[in-house]
Amino acid sequence: MSLTVPPIDAPVPEVPWKYAKRGIHSPHTGRQYDTGACQNGPESRSCWGDYNIDTDSYKYWPSTGNTVKYNFEISNMSLAPDGYWKHMSVVNGQYPGPTLEANWGDEIEVTVTNNLMTNGTGIHWHGVRQLGSFEQDGTAGLTECPIPPGGSKTYRFKATQYGTSWYHSHYSAQYSDGLLGPIVIHGPATQNYDIDLGAFPISDWFHAPAFAIDAQQLHANGPPTGDNYLINGSMTSFAGGQYAVTTLTKGKSHLLRLINTGINNWVNVALDGHPFTVVAADFVPIVPYTTNSLTIAVGQRYDVIISANSTEGNYWLRVGPGGGGCDGPNLNAANIRSIFHYNGAPEANPNSTATAPLSTGCNDEANVVPWHKSQVPQSTPQEMEVSFSTTSVTGENLVQWLIDDSPMHMDYSRPSIQHIFDQNGTFEKWENIYEIGTANSWQYWVIQQDPANFAAVPHPIHLHGHDFYVLDSQAGASWTGDISRLKMDNPTRRDTATLPAKGYLVLAFESDNPGVWLMHCHIPFHLTQGFGVQFAERKSDIKNRMGGFGNVKQECDNWVAWREKAYPDGFSEGDVSL
Repeated sequence: MSLTVPPIDAPVPEVPWKYAKRGIHSPHTGRQYDTGACQNGPESRSCWGDYNIDTDSYKYWPSTGNTVKYNFEISNMSLAPDGYWKHMSVVNGQYPGPTLEANWGDEIEVTVTNNLMTNGTGIHWHGVRQLGSFEQDGTAGLTECPIPPGGSKTYRFKATQYGTSWYHSHYSAQYSDGLLGPIVIHGPATQNYDIDLGAFPISDWFHAPAFAIDAQQLHANGPPTGDNYLINGSMTSFAGGQYAVTTLTKGKSHLLRLINTGINNWVNVALDGHPFTVVAADFVPIVPYTTNSLTIAVGQRYDVIISANSTEGNYWLRVGPGGGGCDGPNLNAANIRSIFHYNGAPEANPNSTATAPLSTGCNDEANVVPWHKSQVPQSTPQEMEVSFSTTSVTGENLVQWLIDDSPMHMDYSRPSIQHIFDQNGTFEKWENIYEIGTANSWQYWVIQQDPANFAAVPHPIHLHGHDFYVLDSQAGASWTGDISRLKMDNPTRRDTATLPAKGYLVLAFESDNPGVWLMHCHIPFHLTQGFGVQFAERKSDIKNRMGGFGNVKQECDNWVAWREKAYPDGFSEGDVSL
């Protein structure tokens, strides 16, 4: 299969300074939670009503009595975020989609309507724990059938966590064409700041359609290479485009919520003349630390504080791809920038110089120490081996990522939750199901890459329904079973962590949230090639809590009816997913 893409050697034109459409941060509409024992403000960011930064948010959270409601309309549009027009799938006619804002303890209700022409869809709320609401997770093939064109679904869940994340389609590789947006849950912080600049998504970007790239990757050996990066929804290219612009106020400290909403690559981020003070990783508040450059894997988020204490002017925010060791460099790499503009300074492209060289590579940040301390009991983990294979099928290579010799397949028309209700949880090997039956017990897993495998590259591993505790990781090495290596005293806690190239990652989580949860590589091409497993956590509690298959069955009936009519031969674009 061949793809039609624009020329890659065309020169990048000089772009005059001006605001990119998605580069202006509008004032936040989120309400400030200012009742109770303490009030949240620039000088008291640790307070939040009757709760504060020391509250164990895994066990306790506010109940505001407020419900935040959104309507998301999913449609096809042609947009040009970097000047090159592309047929995209977007939320409410924009890319990135609108920011979903709420306060810690709010109920969130989002009605999603599918106005796409040829595909199902659905929304996953990345990093949201979904405690007691697993059927709202938005994962096609596990917790739901896709929403068919013309259909709608209302998701309801509680904001038991706070911080920064993003929502995106979990239907095949669909989010790679733009179906995503930020999530901001206002809550306390581990350091004070004056101004919340809001979410700041960064992504590698492909000019070719996502489903076409995905299909090609199933029948090729090499990794895909992006055409560009987008910063806050905008970038320049040979086709034009604009730099995104963010405004700083002299003398004030600013919270910036960095998100890698990417498709295939890590990002390394630095702002000329302005170090970052990092106060949160994913949805977890951390002990603040200062750095000149951050490395962010696909799916990860960092809340950073920037002090605007430099000379009034314009400064480059620079973004570098991870490089060849991170599954392929991106083109236009020298031009991946955005502008940070001091209010009142002349409107011009920056002439700032880099404070220090950008970080390189694709390693997780080493200084992530959770603010709320935890202790994990020591135990021996079970091992999952990740390998890569190419198999000849009808004369073409079929590329697959295997977990314990099995690529994961998902049946969108018969999700895992339906198996639990109809067959009492009888699963096939290709579904890669690991059953967890004991409540509130610790689960320990080693994800080991085959060091001899020629295609071993790093992978951003994401777990639904839980944060995991990162106990150990090492590149280019095999797990020896030495549990004395494991960090049990307040280990890094987050929902996305890097499996190093030709190495291993040791994770733990507690079975305190019944549901069917996906753990997978967050590179969508790798997931559709089979890189994922499912945890069926406490099946009896799932059935007891829901009381029946209910709305999910009706939603699946709607999906199957549409699909059989639209694709009588049994094939649709999204079926490139394994």
